[in-house]
Amino acid sequence: MTTFDERKDAFENKYAHDEEMKFKAEARRNKLLGLWAADLMGKTGDDALAYAKEVIKADFEEAGSEDVVRKVAADLGDKADPDTIRAKMEELMGEAKAQLMTEV
Repeated sequence: MTTFDERKDAFENKYAHDEEMKFKAEARRNKLLGLWAADLMGKTGDDALAYAKEVIKADFEEAGSEDVVRKVAADLGDKADPDTIRAKMEELMGEAKAQLMTEV
């Protein structure tokens, strides 16, 4: 195998790893967001976990995270507006990444 082929393979492996980590971080962020929203709605225990799973599933409706924002905003009503939800998502992304790094 040539040096070029080795570099190409290494790049492809790194890209695949980075995409997997991005997917996991977004799913973890959505779970954390779901738990935050569930708390605002007064849900606890299994109800809160079930709601967090609904939020994770909502992210598969379309590319990007606006599908999650729409779902959570609709569920929260006047408890949080879309801008507050987006800010919370950004905050939770850092937490999600930190959690994933400690697990690896």
